[in-house]
Amino acid sequence: MATRTNEAWLADLRTEGDVFDAALEDLRAIIQKGLPYALSHWLSPDLPQFGSLVDEVTQETLLRVLDQLDTFEGRSQFTTWVHKIAVRIALTELRRKRWRDSSLDELTENEDAPPPPGLLADSHAGPETSAERADMLERIRRIIEEELTERQRQALLLLGVQDMPMEEAARKLKTNRNALYKLLHDARLRLKTRLSREDIHAHEVLALFEQK
Repeated sequence: MATRTNEAWLADLRTEGDVFDAALEDLRAIIQKGLPYALSHWLSPDLPQFGSLVDEVTQETLLRVLDQLDTFEGRSQFTTWVHKIAVRIALTELRRKRWRDSSLDELTENEDAPPPPGLLADSHAGPETSAERADMLERIRRIIEEELTERQRQALLLLGVQDMPMEEAARKLKTNRNALYKLLHDARLRLKTRLSREDIHAHEVLALFEQK
């Protein structure tokens, strides 16, 4: 594995081809090496869901890092910044899936960006909320149809809706894992830009679908 400075990480992850592929593979290895130790504070490695959680968080972390490269300020090592993102995503997933013990809320009280308060809300919604959700779903569906290519839509469907593992989705789309990351990254940027133009914020969508 290559040793990179902060500047080298940013440069390699902003390029394409073999350099990008190598950097992404190295970053994946770093996340998967450090994440189990961090997660072991909240979840036993012996639990059957532990491995799948590590894979899921690694996948989301890589996408989040690619989305947020421009926000890295260089105040720490790049890999330290990445690990912090990974742990926050993992804690959010633990809360979302309710894979947590009684001490998890106490441990996350001082996080800079804790999960939204409604994250664990009851999934049963009243008529008004259901109507809002239906309207938002229609708007999101329209934006996806208008903004994304067919291949980008397929990738989002496989990974975001059907919750298909990355390797299996890559085989389904007849591509490789790194190309699929790039495809998702581009799709997310296009959606983010369009949602911003329509004054729709991701946290508002999330909150709406987590209301009682």
